[in-house]
Amino acid sequence: MTSKRHSYVCAAALGLGVALGLAAVAQPAIAQDKPVNLRLGHWLPPSHPLHPAFTEWGASLEKATNGTVKTQIFPAQQLGQAKDHYDMARDGIADITYVNPGYTPGRFPVIAGSEIPFLFSNGKSGSAAIDAWYRKYAEKEMSDVKVCMTFVHDPGTFHSKIRIAKPDDLKGHKIRPGNASVARLVTLAGGTNVQVTAPEARDALERGLADAISFPWGSVFIFGFEKAVKYHMDAPLYISNFVLAVNKAAYGKLSANQKKAFDAHCTSEMSEKVNTAWSDAESSGKAKMLALPGHEGVKPSDSDIAAWRKLSDEMTKAWYEDAKKVGVNGEQALNELKAELKKRNAAF
Repeated sequence: MTSKRHSYVCAAALGLGVALGLAAVAQPAIAQDKPVNLRLGHWLPPSHPLHPAFTEWGASLEKATNGTVKTQIFPAQQLGQAKDHYDMARDGIADITYVNPGYTPGRFPVIAGSEIPFLFSNGKSGSAAIDAWYRKYAEKEMSDVKVCMTFVHDPGTFHSKIRIAKPDDLKGHKIRPGNASVARLVTLAGGTNVQVTAPEARDALERGLADAISFPWGSVFIFGFEKAVKYHMDAPLYISNFVLAVNKAAYGKLSANQKKAFDAHCTSEMSEKVNTAWSDAESSGKAKMLALPGHEGVKPSDSDIAAWRKLSDEMTKAWYEDAKKVGVNGEQALNELKAELKKRNAAF
């Protein structure tokens, strides 16, 4: 790990540690509280800001339960592939997992509505907003698990071997989308989707299997993509959503006192705190990227943005139909999300 990356992770852990320290209030121990060890599996490298964030979250939970609930972190797909993390929580392969619903397109249509382009202005308060919004729908859509919290990354964009400023620039090119909604955007623009997970994306770029990826700025460095791309569309195109999913049987084994502490660590406010260091790191990645020799920011014109928005409107209509199929009024749900984003100063 480079010194810069080490500082990056330490700063993330320190910032979250202070925030969680203020939030965590230890619960009085009671006789029937038995020691519990929860396995938290994620697919990110340990250098990612969320790894120390999850570690600090677990430490805060341990403190709040007077040491009776401990969390062991398994990063980098140690317990299973990235696309399998929802099923891992459902089946008890891990007790808590970090899920990207976009890795299984079509499986979770309601939360996919948050991925419609040009909704979010930032990932920090945007995480609290999506968490508050999705709680109404989580039990319906992810009933196999207990959803602890939902969050998003800071808005991402296209990072590519080719110049991308407008939808026409995607025609005939192979794009690794960050989620199902970006995949739909690519298809509408005439491009071809290459479905690989984040850890596999650099290999796809280097082998010529993909011409571009959609990713937030800071994470490009974490996964080493800056060595495989040259151009970066300078616009907050999209977000991806993520869920911290909990095995129901594991949660059920907690005492009433432990559940109270656990639930206090599964709130919209906690979602924002867990995500803060990551959002700060992602947003700072833009200046760092564009300062690198051989890298170029491509600024879309007003007409380019209008063209992207036109495709976004088509996606919104299509999502309304997807939501309708599972008994959800898409227009109402999207208006609720927009209202929550506005309320928390997270609307684009």
